[in-house]
Amino acid sequence: MTRERAIIEVLRQKARDYAQLIKVSLSIMVVFSSVVSYELAPNIVGLNWKMVLLLSLGGLLVTGSANAINQAVEKDTDALMKRTASRPVAAGRMSESEAWVFAFIAGVAGVGILKFFFSWQAAALSALSLFLYAFIYTPLKKVNSSAVLVGAFPGAMPCLIGWAAAYEPGSLFNWTGGFLLFGIQFLWQFPHFWAIAWLAHKDYGKAGFKLLPSQDGPTRFTALQTVIYTMMLFPLGALPYLFHMSGALSLGIVTLANGFLLVQCLRLVREMSAKAARRVMFSSYIYLPVVFLALLFDKVHQVI
Repeated sequence: MTRERAIIEVLRQKARDYAQLIKVSLSIMVVFSSVVSYELAPNIVGLNWKMVLLLSLGGLLVTGSANAINQAVEKDTDALMKRTASRPVAAGRMSESEAWVFAFIAGVAGVGILKFFFSWQAAALSALSLFLYAFIYTPLKKVNSSAVLVGAFPGAMPCLIGWAAAYEPGSLFNWTGGFLLFGIQFLWQFPHFWAIAWLAHKDYGKAGFKLLPSQDGPTRFTALQTVIYTMMLFPLGALPYLFHMSGALSLGIVTLANGFLLVQCLRLVREMSAKAARRVMFSSYIYLPVVFLALLFDKVHQVI
């Protein structure tokens, strides 16, 4: 291998490491929720690509910062689990200090973008989200399964960040729509995450993580919890229509999406298998973009 090719390969590996450090797929989902919430705000008409890209960049940096802190803190436990052992800090390809430096720079830059181009409300919410995820949820995972509840708050915060970003700095505005979107994403996380924890239970056990609602692991109680939280999505999913945020078409699509996810959760209760949990997991991945895009495309342009 020539010297030039060796350098290129090192750079490629470093790029792959940083992609793993910020958890690109997870970060994109966070950015998606924030951008859709921004576009759903009643005072936003049309698509301003400059602002959408800036919001995406700010959200990506803040989320990447939180994920980098998570991997720096959990490098030893990540190394114990098959699904995370290849992460750059856990595998030793990146030092803990490098991850912390990146996290600091990305966090400051992301919050700064949201403050400078959008509003102090959006910046403050993003900073709060980063703090809750990195310094409360992350260490709590080894203490109690309530970590899932705590983690659901920063997990749903992108909706409020996007909503707040749509308004002028310091302006008074109606938070109702933002909280409706926050609520949908908040409840959605429980069946989504418990399905993942069901499948990764043995791995999580090696690391000492307590992430299922039952201390006995994947039990019928856990399966029933996914059903309960999914059922709560039905009344909440109707509120955007009732508050004139979106139209009847989106109400129908959201209701069908809720029904589809509920069926998968009920199958988990009946079958109690990894295959059923996997169906819940993949259904939840489909659920959120379908629901949020339906609300956006059927948006009602009036102040709620």
